[in-house]
Amino acid sequence: MKDKVFFVSGIDTNIGKSYATGYIAKLWNEKGTKTITQKFIQTGNTEISEDIELHRKIMGTGLLEDDINGLTMPEIFTYPCSPHLAAEIDKRDIDFDKIEKATETLCSKYDAVLLEGAGGLMVPLTRKYLTIDYIADKNLPLIFVTSGRLGSINHTLLSLEAIKRRNIRLHTVAYNMFPKCEDNTISNDTEEYLKNYLKENFPETEFISIPEIQL
Repeated sequence: MKDKVFFVSGIDTNIGKSYATGYIAKLWNEKGTKTITQKFIQTGNTEISEDIELHRKIMGTGLLEDDINGLTMPEIFTYPCSPHLAAEIDKRDIDFDKIEKATETLCSKYDAVLLEGAGGLMVPLTRKYLTIDYIADKNLPLIFVTSGRLGSINHTLLSLEAIKRRNIRLHTVAYNMFPKCEDNTISNDTEEYLKNYLKENFPETEFISIPEIQL
């Protein structure tokens, strides 16, 4: 399974993970890699994941059969907050076995599964278990989303230190250009700085820019 599943995380909440996930899925499908997206844990919704809906809009597919039967959104909680708190508010534990079985089923049907997390790497899934712990335990390659907004260099480098410490394979850094950064001076320099940092410290990692597209 680990050869087909790519975990998508980012430097923060609202950094554009869902946008980047949908775009990369669209790109990989166009290149001939049959790709599906899955929302690891969705909070702030009932019945259907708004992030999956955005993925499909970007991919241009509409909801798929695997969305309707719940495989791509196995765990949904009602309160818009960190998964650990959302689970406590809804008074039920996160069913990690259910998530993993859904991922395994998708792996049997697709060449690649983009598993989008909730928030950033250090978001708690339980009171003692972080998102980054799950990625490391499952030995999943990571697609990491950042941007050109002020503060991104700091948040990105802190995250990269944590990634290296846990021996997580950094597959791709996705530089999200949507929504467009208001300060091009900062955005352009951030992009160049991160490219050079990766060349020196993560030479096998791919760097891609996620352009703004019309939805």
